[in-house]
Amino acid sequence: MGALQSLPGRPEYSDLAEKTGFSFEQIGVLHKRFKQLSHNEETLRRDHFNEIHDLAFNPIRAQIIEAFFDRRNFHQDGEGKVQEIGFEEFVVVMSHFRPPSDHMTEEQREKTRREKLRFLFNMHDTDNDGTITLEEYRHVVEELLSRSGTLEKETAKCIADAAMLEVASISVGHMEPDEFYEGITFEHFLKLLDGFEIESRMTIRFLNMDTTTLCK
Repeated sequence: MGALQSLPGRPEYSDLAEKTGFSFEQIGVLHKRFKQLSHNEETLRRDHFNEIHDLAFNPIRAQIIEAFFDRRNFHQDGEGKVQEIGFEEFVVVMSHFRPPSDHMTEEQREKTRREKLRFLFNMHDTDNDGTITLEEYRHVVEELLSRSGTLEKETAKCIADAAMLEVASISVGHMEPDEFYEGITFEHFLKLLDGFEIESRMTIRFLNMDTTTLCK
């Protein structure tokens, strides 16, 4: 998939709008940000993201950047990493940070939630072996809690530590001595975060753009 040359409202945006849930107007805004970030080039590379000041002190900066170059986030059956991305891939990845629309059905909302959790899982499953460690799970919970805006970082860390211990007691505590702990699978991840509100917390802010505004 390459960079799109059309303007908002052109037919070329239809498939992308349907795939991501963004309107033509929103895709137009994203296209301007893409061109700013890429310095008007047709593709984005990792070094372009290194120039973003708002990402410089983000604790999961590396994972966020790598998410844009992970084939798993472009296609359901994708695998491996790419060295550069076009505009379409950029928009598809950005859609994972988009809050759900108020007009969604319960089925659509649940599908969106599962996709967000899969995206979040992929960010921490860096070796693509289908599992994440207890420590990585703790980082996921801590990051989500601290983004709520109502918890101090240290409080979020304490809750995340408790969550990690709970997982350990459930998934590791019942194992036989000769069994080997292989990590948390995605299905286990879904159960652990059941009822955890992530929709408004998975946001990303850079290039003067807040994805919480891209939900109408």
